[in-house]
Amino acid sequence: MDLSNKKVIVIGAGISGFAAAKLAKKLGADVILSDANEKLGEKHDLTELTALDIKVVLGKQTEALFEGADLVIISPAVPRHLPLFEKVAEKVKIISEVEFAYKLAKAPIFAVTGTNGKTTTTMLLGELMKTIYGEDNVGVGGNIGTPLCEECYRIGENGCIVAEISSYQMEASSDFATKGAAILNVTPDHLARHKTMEVYQTEKEKVFAHHTEENFLVLNYDDVHTRDMANRAKSTICFFSSSQELEEGAFVKDNQLVIRWKGLMHVICNVDDMQIKGSHNIENALAALSLAFLAGGDTIKMAEALKAFAPVEHRIEPVKTIDGVTYYNDSKATNPEAANKAIATFPHIILIAGGDDKNTPLDEFYALVNERVDNLILVGDATKRFKEEALKHNYPEDKIYEAGYSMQEAVNYAHKIAKAPQVVLLSPACASFDMYEGYEARGRDFKRLVNELK
Repeated sequence: MDLSNKKVIVIGAGISGFAAAKLAKKLGADVILSDANEKLGEKHDLTELTALDIKVVLGKQTEALFEGADLVIISPAVPRHLPLFEKVAEKVKIISEVEFAYKLAKAPIFAVTGTNGKTTTTMLLGELMKTIYGEDNVGVGGNIGTPLCEECYRIGENGCIVAEISSYQMEASSDFATKGAAILNVTPDHLARHKTMEVYQTEKEKVFAHHTEENFLVLNYDDVHTRDMANRAKSTICFFSSSQELEEGAFVKDNQLVIRWKGLMHVICNVDDMQIKGSHNIENALAALSLAFLAGGDTIKMAEALKAFAPVEHRIEPVKTIDGVTYYNDSKATNPEAANKAIATFPHIILIAGGDDKNTPLDEFYALVNERVDNLILVGDATKRFKEEALKHNYPEDKIYEAGYSMQEAVNYAHKIAKAPQVVLLSPACASFDMYEGYEARGRDFKRLVNELK
């Protein structure tokens, strides 16, 4: 991609924006990085950018910023459909950082998307792909924390890219194409931005928009939304199911993960041999195995990689065991559906939930809470609604504790009341922005507090 002497505006000075700006500069562009946050310079060191002769503009963006621009790259956190961008798009091409990455890529891209399970599946798929392409020839990036454009620029044509893709990243993407993709599930999330489930699902489906039968699409047969996508895709379809045997696809049979494909049954490994536990991780493993298998993976090597794969940070991550009580960090459960997966894993739970409320339905969440949660500790903005919903669903009021905006108080109270065989589980079912910069900071704070317990 030649950007010599082109004027490129990058909107959003997060991790993706920084990476896109630096790469555009390396490709010869005259680059401006703009962020609406006037005080960004107080939190982030911008000297690296200015040293590269990248102009940084902070504060509210206006049309004047885009005068003479040849290309605009917007970060995932920036909504594409703001009125300003609609006007700008009449004169200049606007693309996402993910689309920019795709245009830089020399290697095929395998994408993972869905509402829940993306990070674990992406990380596992990366390990499985290394059995095909080699340890140093696989790039893993996207919504997972490493900007996708960096990995696409780094990996050569003999490797592959594994990308975690969010709906936000797809908003300003029209050309983004994948060699293969997996869509894990679709449940209500990010509706404050996307407005409707239909729009949210449409953004997810962009990962197979350019597919032909030469491309692979892995879909969750147990999810009605993803199963229906097969009717719109031109891809070669492989379903997976954790609940039933399939005529063709990946499933569990006699506690073994198996893939049935073109009349042959391939046994991968026993569920009990996996380090990642829980029904949701069986789904994640089936999805990753399916995509790697279709990409040419050897089943014996894939089995070895799967058995060696350790739990991902912030996903039902065991932190410490004290007097027979294990503490688990599931901070990445930023919606009720993700929390439900964790809650379903344990029979006796002291649950720490709450945070920045997404106002998603809580009926299924409280059905599981009533069944498995011995005590409910609430934190953050969501406390009021979560308590009201708990009482509405007949959860005992004397089992609810309000810890305010203090994770330390939540952890200390959990430690005070916990007894084996209970577990203490941080699975918030909410975003973190009322108390933390992100779910990672929330999870690490929880782990720090747990590790300080005696």
